[in-house]
Amino acid sequence: MMPVHLRDSAIPKHEQLRAILLHKCTRELQPGDLMTSERNLMQDYGVSRITVREAIGQLVNDGHLVRVRGKGTFVAHRAVQSTLHLASFTEEMRAQGHVPTTVVLVSEEAVLPDATARALGMAPESLAYHVKRLRLADGEPVSVDDGWFNPMLLPGLLELDLTASIYRASAERFEMPIDRAEQTVSADGASTEIATLLGTKKGAPVLYFDRVSFSGTAPVEHTRSWYRSDRYKLHMEVEGAPRAQLRTDQ
Repeated sequence: MMPVHLRDSAIPKHEQLRAILLHKCTRELQPGDLMTSERNLMQDYGVSRITVREAIGQLVNDGHLVRVRGKGTFVAHRAVQSTLHLASFTEEMRAQGHVPTTVVLVSEEAVLPDATARALGMAPESLAYHVKRLRLADGEPVSVDDGWFNPMLLPGLLELDLTASIYRASAERFEMPIDRAEQTVSADGASTEIATLLGTKKGAPVLYFDRVSFSGTAPVEHTRSWYRSDRYKLHMEVEGAPRAQLRTDQ
């Protein structure tokens, strides 16, 4: 369909153009494709540069487009969205229609960091399994997971295929299903190493997760993870407390 000049109506022109460009982003173009230039959009739709920039700016803010200085505006990669529930990365990505892949960066038995020893309830300077992995969705880096596992609960873990789900192995091979976790999430700036692995810039915003996972009452895993904030979103449902629990301080 050939572009047509936008007309004055109850819907502002920048909103009309935003709807047109959103359709292009989601139905016609692929992630990484170059969006039509501002100059061509002005000519195609008979609008001002201000109107074009307003429409594009909204789509950038909404995560549909990304500007690259000196190169243009591109269709953003579809963000992975996670609900706050207990699932492995592999299961979560497949459930959302993404293709998960994993690159094992570290697989070793090593001395536990002090904080991890405390988290796993193990003696200081104990040996544990250390597994560090780069996680990708549809071939794009999403997270770096740096995990430690109690070898007494998961003996021989390092001999398994660590590109697959460790949670599934924990449940099916070791009869230690992960059924609970304690997790904190905070904002962080990517270190040089994390930025390189995730394909972003040093200091770029990332989501930092610190998680201890349990099977029953036994702590099995302590993992720190860094997620690209432009490729990973958290979704949560928040409910109010029952009326009997509400309190007003006066």
